[in-house]
Amino acid sequence: MDTIVLKFGGSSVADNEKLQTVAKKIIKLYDDEKNIVVVVSAQGKMTDELIKQAEELSLKPNKREMDVLLSVGEQITTAKLAILLNYLGYDAISLTGWQAGIHTNSDNQKAKIENIDLTRIEQELEKGKIVVVAGFQGIDENNNITTFGRGGSDTTAVALSAVLKAQKCYIYSDVDGIYTADPNKISNPKKLKNISYEEMKELSSEGAKVLHDRCVEIGEKYNVPIVTESTFNNNPGTEITRKLENSGAKSIVKKDVSRISIIGYGISSTDEILEKILKIANKNGLEIFNIDFTKTKISIVFKEIVKNEILEEFHKELIK
Repeated sequence: MDTIVLKFGGSSVADNEKLQTVAKKIIKLYDDEKNIVVVVSAQGKMTDELIKQAEELSLKPNKREMDVLLSVGEQITTAKLAILLNYLGYDAISLTGWQAGIHTNSDNQKAKIENIDLTRIEQELEKGKIVVVAGFQGIDENNNITTFGRGGSDTTAVALSAVLKAQKCYIYSDVDGIYTADPNKISNPKKLKNISYEEMKELSSEGAKVLHDRCVEIGEKYNVPIVTESTFNNNPGTEITRKLENSGAKSIVKKDVSRISIIGYGISSTDEILEKILKIANKNGLEIFNIDFTKTKISIVFKEIVKNEILEEFHKELIK
């Protein structure tokens, strides 16, 4: 039987009503005769709230104790989701990071996974259970709880997919894929059907918040197909794989107020894109402070603030 890993972010599990939506998605895939491992984040803004409470007690909270505190958010979500699934008639079990066998180094609040012991997860899957794992956390060699930093649940999901040799890793959020630009900044961006790991890493490094860059690195290393979809609709999402569909500009990201990056395999090897960038900059009186090139990215830092209207102009001219 094929195994798939599903990851649901904080906005997807923010309250009990949304947990019902998540449970329905899980059940549909389980009924398709799949082994299901679910990774969840803390609900909504719970992590921020826990940090705030800790900082009310100490200006510089102890990192070990912060990991103990912050790991609670994901554990609450796992237990609530497992309670709901069992109520709906589906055997489910919640596991903390250490119960799931996730072993890390001892770098509190930014730990890295060193190995995963699948014994417990495989035992539960063999019993036909849906396994719900707390994301963002593991345990070090001294049995101390560790956490992975922001976006760490993505890393948990892709790492588990790698060791389980999962068919796919689905990352669910409130957006239904990777777009050619931020829909909140420009009108009518296009959703990408596919994007390569290399291109996705560049997008993540430039501040696109769909996927954590560490999880994309793991996906590339172990060739895990990652699919980003929405929790709240059934639209097809975007698949991230090793395959390069075509060269050219795929997406544009505005980072901070004056940096624009164009991502796409092979874009730095053609003069056409650079010529269009310079033409738009000159037209709008933008002075370029610096340009960086990689195989899959051109980044331009302007001396002026780049308005969203100019970002839209770049998008219109550069994205085919």
